[in-house]
Amino acid sequence: MKILVHMCCGPCAITPVLALLEAGAGVTGLYYNPNIHPLQEYLRRREGVAQVAERLGIPVIFKDDEYDPQAYFRAVTFREPNRCAPCYALRLERTLSIARRGGFDAFTTTLLYSKFQKHEQIRTMGQDLAQGAGVAFHYEDFRAGWSEGIALSKEWGVYRQQYCGCLYSEFERYSSELRTRA
Repeated sequence: MKILVHMCCGPCAITPVLALLEAGAGVTGLYYNPNIHPLQEYLRRREGVAQVAERLGIPVIFKDDEYDPQAYFRAVTFREPNRCAPCYALRLERTLSIARRGGFDAFTTTLLYSKFQKHEQIRTMGQDLAQGAGVAFHYEDFRAGWSEGIALSKEWGVYRQQYCGCLYSEFERYSSELRTRA
């Protein structure tokens, strides 16, 4: 199976890519994340993906020319209570589009590794997008390898982020510090 894997960051890519390689899949990564804010965070995570890809011996498509936080903000504006759904859709739709053009058999995302993501929402969205698309959505619950992935990312010295990626999640992560200083 030739599979395109959307990668949100290096640490989250380790376990899914290892599992797919062990299953005999031909893995290509895709780094497309217009949600990541600020630009320096995007670049740190990009470097983490490059490190993991090199270590695991897989190619990665970097869509830096499509890094457009404005597209992300347009997609999630006025959807704050459920901002993750349009963010997932933005990235999964682009992954599917590239997978179709690239002749891949399937696509998936490293978001299925994180215990902090809305797993069932990602699964359903991926399956819905794949219907009639000619490219399958590969669903696998990679969360069982959470501890292994964290340990390897530390051992390999891969940048480990402290929030999901968007401005909203950054604020949620650090806002308590602001309140304690007030």
